[in-house]
Amino acid sequence: MSSGFFIFLVSSAILILLIGRAISVVRKEGNEPVRGSEPGEGVHTIHAEYSSGFSGHSTTYTIPRDPQAYAKRFVPKQKTD
Repeated sequence: MSSGFFIFLVSSAILILLIGRAISVVRKEGNEPVRGSEPGEGVHTIHAEYSSGFSGHSTTYTIPRDPQAYAKRFVPKQKTD
């Protein structure tokens, strides 16, 4: 057997294994629910707390459910309408 044919066989076997693995992952993850939440009105409220033993910090974040309102938070103040 020539070395070129051997490399072809090994490369083909690896390609077949990768394709099979990709198909199995897509099938498995296709049944999982989509992450995130549906767009809508109102806000999500997130409570975050941190404690290092000596001191701590607690804050609350409000995130709009509307994608446009969420995106506007990233625009500098002088650029908003």
